[in-house]
Amino acid sequence: MTQLADPVQDAAIGPAPVSHLPRPSRKTLQGLCWASLSVLIFAGWFVVTRFSVTRELRLWDVTALRFGIGALILFPVLLRGARRMSAKQWSEGLLYACLWGMPFVLAVALGLQLTSAGRAAAVTPTLMPVFVGLFAWVFLKEKPGRSRWVGYLAIVIGLICMIAGGASAHGVVNPVGILALITAAAMWAVYTLLFRRSALTPVQAAALICFWSAVLFLPVYLFAGLSRLALASPGEIGLQAFYQGVLMSGVAIVSFNRSVALLGPSAATAIIALIPAVAALTAIPVLGELPSWEEGIALLAVVGGVLLAARPKRKAAVPSTTTVARNPP
Repeated sequence: MTQLADPVQDAAIGPAPVSHLPRPSRKTLQGLCWASLSVLIFAGWFVVTRFSVTRELRLWDVTALRFGIGALILFPVLLRGARRMSAKQWSEGLLYACLWGMPFVLAVALGLQLTSAGRAAAVTPTLMPVFVGLFAWVFLKEKPGRSRWVGYLAIVIGLICMIAGGASAHGVVNPVGILALITAAAMWAVYTLLFRRSALTPVQAAALICFWSAVLFLPVYLFAGLSRLALASPGEIGLQAFYQGVLMSGVAIVSFNRSVALLGPSAATAIIALIPAVAALTAIPVLGELPSWEEGIALLAVVGGVLLAARPKRKAAVPSTTTVARNPP
């Protein structure tokens, strides 16, 4: 027999407490940790690269160290998985290398050469989540939502103010350099959206990016006589080899891919837009580059836009139903 609900007892018990601020899941926390690690490494890359290219090394040397050492370290991953990876996955890795490998690094390098480390760190990472949201909306029919649109707008406005505010300290902006940085941001965004649907693991993707980039770049680097490694000190070469080859080509790519897999491309790339703030703070003690107060205010606007763009979408509320029976019949 069905036992009807007792309204008096239900009133005494009271309604179940509703949590308006759900705790982040373990998956979300892990994704935030991976994204934070990526931010620290990427932000340091602009500072470390600027540190060397203003001395003896050139961006060609940095690119060679990044993908040459990265390919050596990660090549065992390809050897172990060679039988399990299809020709389609190898070609997919080539596509990733063209989007976020050697061409991406050279585009950022051109922007660094024609602008400055601060502007390069501001433009490319900041515009990348904007391009992700725009491309996902146009090609994948994924509407970002009002808060993310506001966040993207704040990022763009903050970036414009940052460039304008730094003109007095760094000079008039070079349009070719800015265009190269914007192109790099768009390439990074396309890679991020494609990797979400990839069957490759983060480590496999990192290994393929380094492998194909080394195959495409190292022959030109060696036979064209672009190397200046003989002019640099062993300590500087060791620093660049570790940061470019180990951290950037290995740890950073894997950590970023993990954050995309755990958080989704929109949230992960929005967090990556914090790179300009971290890079600006790091450049103060390392390079002695102190941002102007206009750039500082613009950075705050960018951070605000990042927080809005990184907010997860609200799930539709499930309508509650009144309990008729306590026990099944």
